[in-house]
Amino acid sequence: MPHVLFISGAIGLGHATRDLAIARALRALVPDVRVDWLAADAARDVIRDAGETLLPEAARYTSGMGAVEFSADGFVLNLANPRHLLRIGPGLHQMLRFKRDLEANVSAFKDVTRRTAFDLIVGDETYELAYVLARNPALRTAPFALIVDFVGVEAMTRNPIERAIVHVANRGWAALLTRVPPVCDLILFVGEEADVPDTPFGFRLPNRRESARRGVEFLGYICPFDVAAYADKAAVRARLGYGEEPLVVCSVGGTAVGAALLELCGSAFPLLRERSPTLRMVLVCGPRISPASLDVPPGVEVRGYVDRLYEHLAVSDLAVVQAGGTTTLELTALRRPFLYFPLEEHFEQQVHVAGRLARHGAGVRMRYSETTPASLAAAILANLGQDVSYPPIQTGGAQRAAELLARRLAPRAGGAS
Repeated sequence: MPHVLFISGAIGLGHATRDLAIARALRALVPDVRVDWLAADAARDVIRDAGETLLPEAARYTSGMGAVEFSADGFVLNLANPRHLLRIGPGLHQMLRFKRDLEANVSAFKDVTRRTAFDLIVGDETYELAYVLARNPALRTAPFALIVDFVGVEAMTRNPIERAIVHVANRGWAALLTRVPPVCDLILFVGEEADVPDTPFGFRLPNRRESARRGVEFLGYICPFDVAAYADKAAVRARLGYGEEPLVVCSVGGTAVGAALLELCGSAFPLLRERSPTLRMVLVCGPRISPASLDVPPGVEVRGYVDRLYEHLAVSDLAVVQAGGTTTLELTALRRPFLYFPLEEHFEQQVHVAGRLARHGAGVRMRYSETTPASLAAAILANLGQDVSYPPIQTGGAQRAAELLARRLAPRAGGAS
């Protein structure tokens, strides 16, 4: 029985859903494969609820989400900005906590791989493990595949310290893609070649897209559902408990950073009801925001974590979302109108996700710091129920990933313990 260790270590629940989709596709190709999991924070519950096997060390594995949320300043999140990194007292404590979290992840990985001989190790954005394995190749006891959805980081301000931090990080990215021998046996990029900026990593560093062509396998996109299953919008609405009223679904993903955006949506609700008296607004908090903590007016529905959120997005007349890579991708695949708010100073949402959406002509980009309840209400009414014509996107990335992983697994299949 071939044995795979799958590590879902990224921040955000979208990573867990795509990891599960890849695991399901791999089982379809290799029916006798055994998959055991390490998973961080909220992803553990999603993976456990899907019936997967979590190893005991998963309880020690973390994405460092608490330190990340502490670093946020309202709707601003920039981990390389010294304004957040160098806060005296609590800031230093969180930096040390983040370092301890990463060390705990490496320790859990070592314990698991010493105890069990795996035939393949798959990590979703487990950069700390890639770093450790590059420095100590003896720890790589099986082929190691890394899943990523961006290449390189960006400086979002002119602060010279931030720019220096970004340059060092991009030197690491360049080494990840070009080093001989390679750091990883396989790097899977969730997206298309055009999603990688055709720019250098930095001064005297190689071009990102050219490096990616040599160093990664492009998967296309991963959706955990069949878009055609939601063609009958009325039937799905009835199953989910919605009627014919205009429906606005607002979601901010798996962290607590987006609470302010949900409250902004709630503030727009009375203005929307003046123009559309039957409009229904649902705020989805996710696992890190308590519904009771939000200050919203009567009539707004507030929910915690919603399983299969994409079903609710599929039947919405408009979605208002943070610019998470998975949620905006699902809305694009479902061809639903949506407004998206990239976290300010967050390089991935501001550059990589927003750039991809612009390329596909999907969604309407908004800026939180420039949006009032009145301007949000106007944007919602202008886009509510609009027919959209986003071009079709490739959504077979899980199958493509499984095929590439199965090839790495095949030569060793049958030899696992």
